[in-house]
Amino acid sequence: MLRRSFTAVIERNVDFATGFVCEPYETGWAIEARWFVNILAADPAAVLAITAEVSPDGLAWCPHEAAPVERSGPGLMTLPITNVGPWGRLSFSVRGAESVRGICYLTLKG
Repeated sequence: MLRRSFTAVIERNVDFATGFVCEPYETGWAIEARWFVNILAADPAAVLAITAEVSPDGLAWCPHEAAPVERSGPGLMTLPITNVGPWGRLSFSVRGAESVRGICYLTLKG
């Protein structure tokens, strides 16, 4: 069987702040997923944490079992997900600054 893959740009050139959640994406066909966040601009003291969330319907959300990932300063960070679920999104929190600017991608593999 030929496996499928797909990459979606979920947020582009956005200020991520504590409490920000990205647009949800339907992921039910995928076996695995990987979130990427490219921090374009950040205060050197800023620390961005991303947490995966899942939903059965795209309306009610709970944290995914994957551990949150953190990064300080500009650069690329990633969060791999197994047991993807029907819908997915990322939740963001920032320490040491009000926000960081970045791009959020979701890659899916089925």
